[in-house]
This record gives sequence, C-alpha cells and structure tokens, in this order.
Amino acid sequence: MLRALLVAAAAVGAMAAADGAFQSEIAAWRQARAASLTADGGWLTVAGLFWLHPGQNHYGTDRSSDIVLPDGPARAGAFLFDGHRVVVTRGASTQELKPDSSDVVKVGRLSLFVIQRGDKFGIRVKDPESQYRRQFHGLEYFPASEAYRVTARWVDAPKKIPILNVLGQTEPSDCPGYAEFQLNGKQFRLYPILETPGAKELFYIFKDETSGKETYAAGRFLYSDLPKDGRVVLDFNKAYNPPCSFTPYATCPLPPAENRLPVRIEAGEKKYGH
Repeated sequence: MLRALLVAAAAVGAMAAADGAFQSEIAAWRQARAASLTADGGWLTVAGLFWLHPGQNHYGTDRSSDIVLPDGPARAGAFLFDGHRVVVTRGASTQELKPDSSDVVKVGRLSLFVIQRGDKFGIRVKDPESQYRRQFHGLEYFPASEAYRVTARWVDAPKKIPILNVLGQTEPSDCPGYAEFQLNGKQFRLYPILETPGAKELFYIFKDETSGKETYAAGRFLYSDLPKDGRVVLDFNKAYNPPCSFTPYATCPLPPAENRLPVRIEAGEKKYGH
C-alpha cells in the first residue's frame, strides 16, 4: 500500500514539475514577445508608409513634401525612383538603397527604409516616439494549455500557394508540405510557407473560429521547427497577432484558404484592444 502511494505521489510530482516547466516556458516566450514588439525599431515604432511615384519624392517636415515627416529639417532630401531602383539624395551625396534590407536613412530621430511589395516601392518610417509605442498597453492571452501543443504528422508535398496581402497583392509562396493534427477529436491540416530560401523555420498564417471574436479578425501567425522524423510540433500557445493589428503601416500576409480552420483554437494571443 505504502509503495503504491509513493509511486502515485512521485507521478503527481513529475506531472507538476512538467507543468511548471511548460508554464515557465510560455511565460518566458510572452515576455520576449512583448520585448520585441516594444523595442527600438520594433513594430510599434512603425509610424508611416509612403508609396513612391516615378521621379523625385521629396521628404522633410515641410507640408509640401511628398513624404511629410514628424521630425528633421523642412527639406531633408529626395528619393529618386525609376521604377526599379531607389536612390536617396542628400545635398551633394547620393546612395542607392536596397529594398527590405538594413539600408537606412536617418532623419532626426527617425529611420527611413525602402520596402518593395510586388511592383510597388515605398518608404517605411520608424519613429521611437510613435504614438503606437507610447500608447501600448500590453498583450492579452488565453490561459496557457498543453492541450494546444500538438505533435502533428508531417507530409512532404511541395507546392506553391498564393498568399494575399492587405494591399490586395497575391504572391506565390513556397509550401514544403502540410502538418496534419487533431484537436477536439477532429483532424485538421495547416500549410506553412518558407519565408526565405533555406529557411530554418516553418511559417503558418491561419484563421480559426475565434478570429474576429476573441482574436484578431485577419488571423494569426505561428512558427514551428522544421519537421523531424515525420513529425512537427505546433504550439498554438505561441500563436500571435500580425503587425497590422498594431500599426496601419504594415503590409501583412493573409491566411490562404487552406489555413482557415473550422475549430476554435483558444490558445495564444488575443486581439489587441485599442
């Protein structure tokens, strides 16, 4: 009898320790998530997006500028756009800027970057004093639950899937296969994409039946490790809101039709209230 009680107590202790480790892991992930969002250069600092027209696009605080800035000189310079390249001129100096790179133009407290979406080129403005950063009031989550950390069967099935973004543009993206998993006794699939050639993670853009209710209407993001031994772990406790839920100047991708799940996934980040 005593031996059975000791075995049962040890099992309970092991379960409690495992649950404690899980809760600590999710708490640390949430802390890192908030730190990334609020960091210098994080998504909360994105304070403007200006699409370039062919020719010169003047920038500065002068209200007649093509790109009106909240800090810096009245006439800071110009971006010359020929439909394929962007060159910045400041006084006598010129510099070509690569889109979606670390190339930056500093103006006062601001950082300006070139982005490319399809055939559109634009200037993204980051401001450490952005209203979105100053007014940030924290994130809300569903209670962390191991029931939403699922081991999925991985099926290799490479193909291209069309990914629509909030600008209305569609881009074919590399999908290496799909993850097949069960929730609430039912079977579902999620199709990830590779953000870059040779990516070391799988990127999932999905909607579920909490979307537009407890969670962000356009859907949420989730990453997983690459498949191992025909399996991939999907931890929906780490599902989070896209940048578009925090700033109107992001160009987020939207969930493909394959990733609109007819189930409530009560895990991860809830919608950000304004």
